[in-house]
Amino acid sequence: MIDNIIELHRELAEKKYNHGKYLAFSINDPKPRRIHKTSVRDRLLHHAVSRILYPYFDRKFIYDSYSCRADKGTHRAVNRLRYFARKVSGNNTRTAWILKCDIKKFFENIDHKILKDTLRKHIEDKNTIWILNQVIDSFHSKGKSGVGLPLGNLTSQLFINIYMNEFDRFVKRKLKIQYYLRYADDFIILDSNKDILCKYTSILVAFLKENLKLEFHPNKISIKTFASGVDFLGWVQFPHHRILRTTTKRRMFRKLNENRTEETKESYLGLLKHGNTYGLRKKIEKN
Repeated sequence: MIDNIIELHRELAEKKYNHGKYLAFSINDPKPRRIHKTSVRDRLLHHAVSRILYPYFDRKFIYDSYSCRADKGTHRAVNRLRYFARKVSGNNTRTAWILKCDIKKFFENIDHKILKDTLRKHIEDKNTIWILNQVIDSFHSKGKSGVGLPLGNLTSQLFINIYMNEFDRFVKRKLKIQYYLRYADDFIILDSNKDILCKYTSILVAFLKENLKLEFHPNKISIKTFASGVDFLGWVQFPHHRILRTTTKRRMFRKLNENRTEETKESYLGLLKHGNTYGLRKKIEKN
């Protein structure tokens, strides 16, 4: 192992490193996804790159970006949504409207040139840029040269946050939207005025297309009241309670039937503590 690490270091120093090929496989959790896995050697480089770059870029990300960041995650994101809704609604004394969108084929459509240009704005060291280019150029979406990041790479998680930080900064600094949060390709904006959210939608569609070459999923743009329930990150949030999404519930019981270990059971009981799930918890505890 040590010999392999020394050899990898030599190849990087001499710029003779070539990223290996990916092994592709499919999963259905919760929806069909194509995962691309690379060698241990390449993953070692990915971890090193992420470990060095993450602290620098994390300081530049907005507070309300929750995907793949220390002390963030899905639970903090849904709690933040509830907090925002209470602020906008004046503790449920007026209507809070919510714009919810997600991006069409997000990883598949990340533009390499835009990503590299963004990285060069922050990183002056040419050797670092060379290494990053090797990682970025190691993958292309099917039939799309110079486009796409692989699901499964640790570096991809960092790259998408760097890529989408351009969008986050536009929302917060140019449009000055106060109640905005994002988790990967899902984002939410809250306001007491529905017409303002409609206006934001067209502006954001144009920014994504012109600056990041991305598009919203046409069937996943919605503007609705918080009181009607907002489906976000596996939970349906209401003003006074939160319930598990039906598809998440079905997946949970399917996995429990497939793997009835105490660890799996405790893991789901821990998840369910974040919502109004007394009945579900009792059902799992009995089995």
